[in-house]
Amino acid sequence: MRTLLVGGSGQLGTEIRRGWTDWTVVAPAHADLDLEDVGAVAAALERYAPDVVVNCAAFHNVDQCELEPERALAVNALAVARAARLCRDRGARFVTVSSDYVFDGTSTRPYREDDPVHPISAYGISKLTGELLVETLESELLLVVRTCGVYGVRPSASKGYTFVDRVIAQGRSGEPPRIVNDVLASPTFAGHLAAALRALIESGAWGLYHAANVGPVSWFDFASEALAQAGVASTVEPISAGQWKMPARRPAFSALDSGRLRELGWAMPSWQDGIAAYLALSTAPQAPSAR
Repeated sequence: MRTLLVGGSGQLGTEIRRGWTDWTVVAPAHADLDLEDVGAVAAALERYAPDVVVNCAAFHNVDQCELEPERALAVNALAVARAARLCRDRGARFVTVSSDYVFDGTSTRPYREDDPVHPISAYGISKLTGELLVETLESELLLVVRTCGVYGVRPSASKGYTFVDRVIAQGRSGEPPRIVNDVLASPTFAGHLAAALRALIESGAWGLYHAANVGPVSWFDFASEALAQAGVASTVEPISAGQWKMPARRPAFSALDSGRLRELGWAMPSWQDGIAAYLALSTAPQAPSAR
């Protein structure tokens, strides 16, 4: 399977390149393939003639999106739609990754694919707009996959460290991590997401799917489990979302139910298994404290 990977240097892209070794995966640098440059995307399709294009690129700094909503729409919606159209017209599969932030967080159970959407941030609006624009192309070649709280061994490009890295580094330094205990999600290990994307591609799936490690779990409990699995004897200091002053609103509950994926016979691992898989690949993460 010839695969063109957009955004291949990020956490998810790294795991795709690590795991899809029996496929031909080409991951041009951002300087050579910018999703916003329709000419560059068209040229890449011509040059590599991929069977499938996987888009891992996004403007995913949630707080910065709040300050730059036009850019969020340009990257997360308009550029995605143009790339999807080019792929459809060439007969190539197109897979793009969306977000749990299309929901408002008022649910009391993990969100299913057919639940009503209501984003409460510029980032969420941009990701939902991208979903809708892809949907309007009405093609069985196009696949949108929502996920939640992705973390991988490669540090986040926007932060320079992952959530798990920060928690473990603070715990080892003797500084108890301060983590919100009233926000629930389904944090997802990038390696498990990469495997799910491949399963969806191989099945010929199209339309909208959820793929997230099984939750829900609060970020406080997630951090506590990460410390325990890493063998770090440290406590976690609980704080409320109200104490975590950030420009963008976050849903208080955004766990995802990967129901349609299960119907295909693919069960996502638990969030605890996600931590274990991450730690098996990561050796003694040392990240700066985030104060």
